[in-house]
Amino acid sequence: MRRTGWLALSAWLAVAVAMSSVAAEQAFYSPAVGKDYPRQVYWGDTHLHTNLSPDAAAGGNRQFGPDTAYRLAKGETITAHNGMPVRLNRPLDFLLVSDHAEYMGLFPGLDAADPRLLESEVGRRWYDMLRAGEEEAAEILVEFGAALRDGLDLLDSPAFERSVWDSVIAAAESNNDPGKFSALIGYEWSSGRGGGNMHRIVLFRDGAERASQILPYSSFDGDRPRELWDFMRRYEAATGGQVLAIPHNPNTSAGLMFRRTDSDGNAMTPAYARARARYEPLLEVTQYKGDSETHPYVSPEDEFADYESWDWYAGFSNSRRHEDWMFAGEYARPALRSGLALKTELGVNPFKFGLIGSTDSHTGIPTADENNFWGKFTWHEANPSRAIERFVNIPDLVQMEWDMAASGYAAVWAHENTRASLFDALRRKEAYATTGPRMTVRLFGGWGFTEQDLNDPDWVEVGYENGVPMGGDLPQRPDGVAPSFMVRALKDPYGANLDRVQIVKGWTTADGETAERVYDLALSDGREVSTRTGKAPALVSTVDGAKYSNSLGAVELATLWVDPEFDPGQQAFYYVRVLEIVTPRWTAFDTAFFGTELPADVPMITQERAYTSPIWYSPAR
Repeated sequence: MRRTGWLALSAWLAVAVAMSSVAAEQAFYSPAVGKDYPRQVYWGDTHLHTNLSPDAAAGGNRQFGPDTAYRLAKGETITAHNGMPVRLNRPLDFLLVSDHAEYMGLFPGLDAADPRLLESEVGRRWYDMLRAGEEEAAEILVEFGAALRDGLDLLDSPAFERSVWDSVIAAAESNNDPGKFSALIGYEWSSGRGGGNMHRIVLFRDGAERASQILPYSSFDGDRPRELWDFMRRYEAATGGQVLAIPHNPNTSAGLMFRRTDSDGNAMTPAYARARARYEPLLEVTQYKGDSETHPYVSPEDEFADYESWDWYAGFSNSRRHEDWMFAGEYARPALRSGLALKTELGVNPFKFGLIGSTDSHTGIPTADENNFWGKFTWHEANPSRAIERFVNIPDLVQMEWDMAASGYAAVWAHENTRASLFDALRRKEAYATTGPRMTVRLFGGWGFTEQDLNDPDWVEVGYENGVPMGGDLPQRPDGVAPSFMVRALKDPYGANLDRVQIVKGWTTADGETAERVYDLALSDGREVSTRTGKAPALVSTVDGAKYSNSLGAVELATLWVDPEFDPGQQAFYYVRVLEIVTPRWTAFDTAFFGTELPADVPMITQERAYTSPIWYSPAR
C-alpha cells in the first residue's frame, strides 16, 4: 500500500512537472496574466487655484482653500461665494492644487495676522491696508503685481513660505486616497519674463516625504525656464524624487513660449533643448483663457482652427497689442512643427510634448462643463450680468467674461489611480486634452495594422504589442511600408454625439521647411469628403437655446488610416482631433437660466473637442 502510494505520487509529480514545462512555453490560460498596459482613462485637473493664490484671493476667493477644492473634486456639494450650492456634474479622479509660488498664502496669512508676515514693514502695511477696506485692499494687488513684474519679493519670509507649503502638502496628503482619488502635489511658477505669459505648472510624483524637503521655486528665485529646470534637477538629485513642468497659455505669451531661442534670446543649444524636452513633456493646450491648439493665421487651411481664440493682445504683463509674428510662438501645432526643424539643426527636439487640458480656475471650483461653469474669478460666479462684465483692464483693450472658455480636462491612460501611476503616464505622454467632455479616445501607430486588428475585440492589446500609443515614437520602419494608425473615439456617455475624427500631420519638407495637413478619418451620418473642395459637409446644428439633440452624430467612431503621402526621409508627427456635434455654450445656459439677453456678438454655441498627444516618426540615421 505504501509502495503503491509512492508510485502514484511519483506519477503525479511527473505530470505536474511536464505541465509546468508546457505552461512556461505557452501563453497563460488566464488571459489577464502577464498583460501590463493601461486599461482605464482617468480624468482630472492639473491647474487649479485656491485662496492661497494672491490673485484668486484678491479676486474674491477668500474662503476656498486646498481642502475645499479636493472635496469638490471628489464630488461633495459646497456653497459657492455667490451663495449658490455647487457640485461637479461628475467627480474627478485626480486634482493638482497649483497655487502661485509667488506670495503663496498671502491673503489668508494677512487675514490671520500671521506674526511672520507682520515682522516686516511691508507685511504690517499690507495688513493695515487690508483692514482699512476694499479700496485700500485693492492697492495690495497693485503693489505685489508690480513687484512680481520686477521680480521683487517684498516679504522675503522663508518661515512663512514653509508654513504655507507644509499646509499645501498636508491638504494633499489628507485627501489622497490611492486607487480612488489622487491628490497631486505641486504649484505654479509664474514668470512674466519678456512681457508674456511664461508660466509653468510644477508637478511632483512624490508625497510629503520628498516634497517637504524643498520650498517652491518661484520666479523671484529665477524667472528663466532653464533656472526652473536646474531647480528640478537639483530636487531629483537630492531627494530621489521626480518632477515635471507643464507650460500653459502659450496663446498669451507674446510669441515667447515656443520661439527658437533660449529665454535670453540666444541661439538654442542641444543642452538647452534636451533640458526642455526632459522636464517639459506636456503642454496644457486648452483652458479658461482660450485654446492653444492652432490659429487661422498659422493654419489657414484648417476650417476648425479658430476655436476659443485669444489673439487680440500680447500678454497680461505686456500692454502692447498682438502682432502677427507672435502666432508661430504661441500655439501647439506650429510649435510641434518647429520641434521637427530644430531636431534637424540640433539633433534634439525641444518641443516634443504631449497635450492635456486643465481649467486654471481661480475660484477653487474645478469644472469645465458648459452647463456648470463658475467663472475665472469669484466675482464672475454665476450671475445675470457676468458675461458682459470686464475681466481685466488692459489699456485700450476691452476683454469681457464671455471671452472665457469653459475648458478643459486632462485624460490620462494609467495603470491605476495613484500619484506614481498618473505621473508616469503623463511623463510618457499617454494622455490627451479635452475642452470638457469626457470622450474616450485611443490612438495607436505602427507599421502593419489592418482592419482585422481594429475590429479585434483585443485591439488595444494588439496596439501595444505591434505599435505604440499616443505619446510614443514609431519603431524602426520596415522597408516599403507606410505608418498605419488605429483610432477609436467614444462619446461622453452624458454628452453630445461625435461629428468626426481627424488626424493632424506635420512633417519636414525637402527644402528644410515644415508643413501640415488635416485629414478627415471618420465622419458621422454617412458623409464623405468632397473630391472638389477636400472638405466634408457640416452637420446641421440642432441647438435651440440651451438645448440640443443627439439625433445627429455618432456614439462611436473608429478607423484605420494609412498615411497616403508618407515619405520615409521626412520627420513627422501625427495627433488626433475629435469633434463633437455643435452644442450650447455656457453663455447660452446663462441666458436660459437668468432670462437675460446678451449682445449679438457673444457666441452662444460651441463645438467641443479632444486632442491626443502626438506620435512621432524619425528616419533611421
